[in-house]
Parts: sequence; C-alpha cells; structure tokens
Amino acid sequence: MHSTRLFFSGAILLYLYSVHCTPLGHPVHNDVGSCRKTKVAVLGAGMAGITAAKTLSDRGIRDFIIVERNDRIGGRVWSVPFGHRGGQAGGVPYVVELGANWVHGTKNDNRPENPIFSLAEKHDLASHLSNYSNALVFDSSGAVDPDTVVNLTSEFELAFSETKKDADVMLLNGLPDRSLRNGLLEQHWDPQGDPLKLVMEWYAVDFELAQTADVSSQLFSTVASMSTHAYFSEDNLLVNDPRGYETIIHEEAKEILGEDLDDSRLLLKHRVSHIDNTDNSKIIVWTDRSGAGGCIEAEYAIMTFSLGVLKQPDAVQFYPKLPTWKKRAINKMQMGTYTKIFMQFPPDDVFWDKSVQFHVHASEKKGYYPVFQNLDHKDFYPGSGILFATVVGDQALRVERQADEETKEQLMQVLREMFPEKNIPKPLDFYYPRWSTTDWAYGSYSNVPPGMTLEMRENLRANVGRLWFAGEHTSINWFGFLQGAYFEGQKIGERLAARLNGDTIGGEELKYYAVPNKTTDPSEWNDENGVEEGTLKTLALFMSEEGAEA
Repeated sequence: MHSTRLFFSGAILLYLYSVHCTPLGHPVHNDVGSCRKTKVAVLGAGMAGITAAKTLSDRGIRDFIIVERNDRIGGRVWSVPFGHRGGQAGGVPYVVELGANWVHGTKNDNRPENPIFSLAEKHDLASHLSNYSNALVFDSSGAVDPDTVVNLTSEFELAFSETKKDADVMLLNGLPDRSLRNGLLEQHWDPQGDPLKLVMEWYAVDFELAQTADVSSQLFSTVASMSTHAYFSEDNLLVNDPRGYETIIHEEAKEILGEDLDDSRLLLKHRVSHIDNTDNSKIIVWTDRSGAGGCIEAEYAIMTFSLGVLKQPDAVQFYPKLPTWKKRAINKMQMGTYTKIFMQFPPDDVFWDKSVQFHVHASEKKGYYPVFQNLDHKDFYPGSGILFATVVGDQALRVERQADEETKEQLMQVLREMFPEKNIPKPLDFYYPRWSTTDWAYGSYSNVPPGMTLEMRENLRANVGRLWFAGEHTSINWFGFLQGAYFEGQKIGERLAARLNGDTIGGEELKYYAVPNKTTDPSEWNDENGVEEGTLKTLALFMSEEGAEA
C-alpha cells in the first residue's frame, strides 16, 4: 500500500532446516550444490513479475525461475467469485475485483497506448466506461440539489486545476514540493466543516490516491495524474469480465509458461524468507514451502514485492542489510489502503437508482462510507443486485480491523440515511478483503508523501548489487497504477536481458544517491532517473493550454 528494519544480534538461529549462521550473520546452505541454479530469479508473479519474465524470454533469456508466495499468479490484481445470479444460492457466481478494477487511461492521438489497454484489447477483456459525473449525492437530509453539486464541483475543479499548474511551476523551476493540501488552501479551497466539500474532495483526491491531500505530494500527484489522464486519456474503463481482470496476466504468462501454467520455472506457494547478496558473483534466494526449505542460486534477482511487504521488518531478511539510502527511500514512500466492500441485495428488491453509477454520501466524518458503486447498472452486471462501497486511508484501516457484522451494520445505517423512504433489505452476500494485514501485500498501492524528491524516488528504483527492484511503487510516473507495474517490470527485464547478452550500456546499473537532494533540479527529470520524458511534454502542453484559456 511498516518500516524496513533487519534484525541482527550476535548469532541468530534462522531456521533448523539445512541452514546455519556464519560468523558474518548471513545464511549459508549446508550443501551449496543443492541450490537450484538459474540466471534470473523473479520474485513475485504479479504484473511486474510476469512482465519482467516475459521481457526476458522475448529477448532470449529463458533461464529464469518465478517465485510466488500464493497459489495463484496476479498479485494485487485479484478476481474472486461473489454472490449468485438471480440472487439464488447455488446459482452461478459473479466475478468481482478485490484489487485493481480499472484500465486507467486508454490511448491518445500521436502518443503511445497505455499498455494495460493494449493487453485488455489483445485478450478481449470486457470493460465499460466509468462515468464519474453519473452520480447522485446524498447528505443527512437525503438527496442534494443537483445545482448545488454542480456549483461545488466547479469550485473544486478550478482550485484543483490551479494546484496542477503550480506543480508544473515547481517542476520547471526546481522549487520545493509541499502537500496537496497546502496547494489547495492557496487556491482558497478549505473543506473543513462542510460535509459536501469534504466528499467532493474525497471523490477527486482520496478516491484516486488512497490517502488524503494532507499526506500527498502536490508535485508527484500531479505527475501521476497527468501521466495517465492527459498522456493516455481521461477514460477509466471498469473491468467486468467474468474471467476476471487477472486474465490479462494469466494470458501473458501462458505465452512463456504454457497453457496450463505448469512449467517447472513457476514456483507457487513458495515464500521468500532470506536473500543473500553477499557474493559479488551470485545471489541466493531462500524460500520455504509448508515448512520445507530450499534455495535458488541466480546471477540476478528481481524483487517485485509490494512496498507494504518491503516496509515490514520481518517479511524478508536481507544479507547484508539493505544500504541506508535504500531503507530510507522505502520508509519514506507511503502505502495506501483502498478497500472495496461488496454487497448483494435481492435483485428484485433494489432500492437505488439503477441508471446511476455512483451514489455519493456526504458525512461530517470525511471518508465515512463516501461512495457506493452500482454494479446493477446496464453497462456492468444488470440484474445482479450488487452494490459496493469504497473506503480508503484511515477509514479503510478502521474497517479492515473490525468484524464483518459491525461493518455491515454501519453500512446499513448509512444506506437508511441516504434512502429514508426505502425499506432496505439485508444483503444476501457480503465480503471485503483486509489488504492492510494480508501478509503478501500489507496495503493496496503506493503514494508519494510531500517533500520526497526525484532522487529519493530513484533510490527506491535503484538496484543493490545483483538485487533489482520493480513494481508500481518504483514507477516515477505511474506509481499506484497497474501500468506502473507493467513499465517497471518491462524496463528491468530489458536491462537484465541486455546485461546477460553482453550489452554493458543497455544493462547499466541504475543510479542511486547516497545523500539525495532535498529539492529536484529541473535537469534531473529525464530517463536516467526513470522519468518517461514524453509525459513532461504533456505537462508543458497543459500549461500552455491553461495559459491560453486564462
């Protein structure tokens, strides 16, 4: 979505299975020859890991092993059955998305396509446009007058647009970053004490970043937004494919691992416990499965674990410890929590307007069950009776730590407040994940805090010897987006393929900064620091168009 600390105190017993500690404190296998050998160990089988492996394969490097903690591939793209057609027990279930749900941005004239959109088209993934304007807003008095909503939306959008222009000025002039909250306050947008303003801001900011404007970078939130919604397109396609969103990852994996994904290079249900990076000529990855240990000896490893896992002190042990510049970058970056709560009501007793996609709830407590999305809409799962609520940040953490029944009762109270004239039935089915405590995720996706500079971000990307990193959290432009995981997996796959194929320039190590600057010089916004330079032209175009309109 937790700080990364590594324990070491004298001689520590790591595991009893064929492992002992040397005086240097790193694990060594009793029989080094028993380690399975490969060129590249890809750690994690989500979008970044499968893309990295496929990129290696496409460039002639087929000697790799993919290690995955779960019994499935896909990572935080997680599709599960929910409810039943017709609302009848035993009926065919629907498929809902616990994690990634949208294709954010499609394609724009004269610019590259969003690769996730390309994969969706390649594999015939069913989706439909989410229309965020197709919404009704409710407060404690019931439905809010549409003119009031339009006026407040316009007021916020004007302030938000100005904060984006300010962020561009920061970028072009090397000015210090600040919180998005400070940027909005400078534009005279202050929602405190106004439930309608609070939910308007939540709908535009928290809903996207999984955290509040107070803890989000004005500069990087603008970069991420413009890199997706201006560089690709403003379209957001909600995936409603009965095969699940994870289909695009499965189908890509099949191209390198076979139709049944039964290739011996894919190790499911193997948890990575230790990484030994002490030898300049190799890297050893230690795994366990149901209490049985094993190891992989590789020339390189690509770690695609979520930022949330990297922040956990005991999730993976690194030998030697990660350098200070890497640990500080991991600790500085934030992990947000975005929790969807699914409810199926009797399909013949739907109490909301099925022609409306979003039902928005304005509460005095910001983010308290603020939005309900209608899957019974004609474009998604008509006749399903499915509604899902979304909470993020602190509210998501609260909900994930309480019992289902308590959450269900709170939701029913909110719905009764929103629809006081309706007799609201009990849901037939009810489910939500616990992303913040799931031990292979520890959160939903990353977010950049105020003051984190480009050099600090690059330290999150940079390799440590033979250990390389990839994931949405390492993407400068697309952190928090699935295309960020794709691009980073592709880039690291290309770089390691080049190294293994003897191309020292294409396989050059990534730059890191032992003492990163506290501001970002304009000259640093380049490919060497992981920036997709074409997106900067989009920012410049945005500035020129806004200036012309002014």
